[in-house]
Amino acid sequence: MRPYLLMTIAVLTAACALGPDYERPAADSEDRFRMAEADADAPSMANLPWWELLKDEQLQHLVRTALAENRNLQKAAATVEEFQARAWVAKSDFLPNMTASGNAPSFGRKTVFLFPGFPNPFNYYLQANLSWEVDVWGRIRRANEAARADLFAKEESRRAVVLELVSAVAESYFNLLQFDTQLAIAKRTLQSWEESVRIAQARLRQGMTSKLDADQFEAERANAAARIAELERQMIQAENHLSVLLGRKPFEISRGKSLVEQTLPPTIPPGLPSELLQRRPDILQADRALNAATARIGAAKADRFPKISLTGLLGAADPRTGSIFSDVSSFGAAGAGFTLPLFNAQALGFQQDAVEAQAKESLADYQQTVLTAFREVEDALVAARTARQQNDAQQQQVNALQSALRLAELRYKGGLANYLDVLVARRNLFEAELAMTGSRRLHLVSVVQLYKALGGGWSPEMEQSQEKKDS
Repeated sequence: MRPYLLMTIAVLTAACALGPDYERPAADSEDRFRMAEADADAPSMANLPWWELLKDEQLQHLVRTALAENRNLQKAAATVEEFQARAWVAKSDFLPNMTASGNAPSFGRKTVFLFPGFPNPFNYYLQANLSWEVDVWGRIRRANEAARADLFAKEESRRAVVLELVSAVAESYFNLLQFDTQLAIAKRTLQSWEESVRIAQARLRQGMTSKLDADQFEAERANAAARIAELERQMIQAENHLSVLLGRKPFEISRGKSLVEQTLPPTIPPGLPSELLQRRPDILQADRALNAATARIGAAKADRFPKISLTGLLGAADPRTGSIFSDVSSFGAAGAGFTLPLFNAQALGFQQDAVEAQAKESLADYQQTVLTAFREVEDALVAARTARQQNDAQQQQVNALQSALRLAELRYKGGLANYLDVLVARRNLFEAELAMTGSRRLHLVSVVQLYKALGGGWSPEMEQSQEKKDS
């Protein structure tokens, strides 16, 4: 009989688990991105590790500091450790559950056993209990599948935090460089206006110009001074924001290359749209969450079926400690049992309905995440292309306005033009130079945002290999 019993148990535990087996939902994807300029067969820029995309050594130092000390990333790593432990807890359900108990009465006394060898409160005894649930319906297997999927989802969530952190540090750094460049432009413009005010005041004293002309130059000088104060405030606030990303209290951030010295890849190949589904951490996280929700359907179904368990106990009891381990004092029993939900069967049915509804929510979330990912890539592609075109056009505008200002100043000093020509030319040049720095920053940021939208190429293995090369 014993071999047949063991064979029956083996067949039951190998039975198919209840509930649907998970398959990743199909997602429609085109052969290439709509706004892609590069060849679709070219390797995606997302395959680059971040330190090959961001060439500024000071920026690389800031990114590595953030990866080591950022609090949100530390929280994400701790969450992964939590779900690793939860996965081990779920896996332990495959093993038998064993407990031990004992009794040592203050005053032992001899009494008659109702069942020879079994304990009563007046005996010294040690007892071990064993219970093992036979996973006939796959409840434990589905629970373990859900726990593993939850763990993988948290790992992808941590990778998403890493990618978000790298891009946020880069964007904040580029903001700082923009404010530095704009501040230098504003200070240079202020000096020019102060020279113009000095000349206007001299001409006013000589009766060669009116008080209106001098006041207009003074107003423009004050406007440049106000912009300097505004840019200094924005720069300090940007440093404070970047300091928090680095996991530090606000401090002065060192700069490396200037805004115009930052290098960008000559082409920006996004790769194939199908690669996006395999790379973006938020898509993979949503996929794992859907996997976990699907597995919980099987676990909820299994809860509505009988739970079959093998039980046993073994121990020794005696009113005297000296003979507690004798053969006469030992006792034991073994058997099988099952539990079947009765009055709570309807509640378990509603629980299954709730879990199935959660799976539908996860499916909708996955599909929405895919749509959002494709939109972000297309937005980043068009932003990178148009930002480059915008920067080129604004560079031409600045060159033309610089020439116009030189001519206006020569004509004004020679008495061939009035103050209005110089005022308009310098004001237009000031605004154009500020706008050009903004378009340069936008071009850099758009490339970083595209890298982020494509899922990036960062991994711990890449980081370790780079550290080995540096050492």
